Amino acid sequence: MVVRSPERLRAAEEVVAQLRKGLGGVDVTLPSLRVDVVSLASEAPYPLVDLGRCNLDTAMRLAALLQALKP
Repeated sequence: MVVRSPERLRAAEEVVAQLRKGLGGVDVTLPSLRVDVVSLASEAPYPLVDLGRCNLDTAMRLAALLQALKP
């Protein structure tokens, strides 16, 4: 029997929206950013967030932003 947790799915959807908005605010777009639907089919209600694939320019911008955040 598969038990689904609507709260966990909702939390995953919210964090995807927050990531999309936050990354968009610094001109980084991850086109494949989404809740991983395959993980929703598992028995445990643990949805995964798929950060997806991006091109080299986007990866370089993201790496530079993360480096700038380092203390």
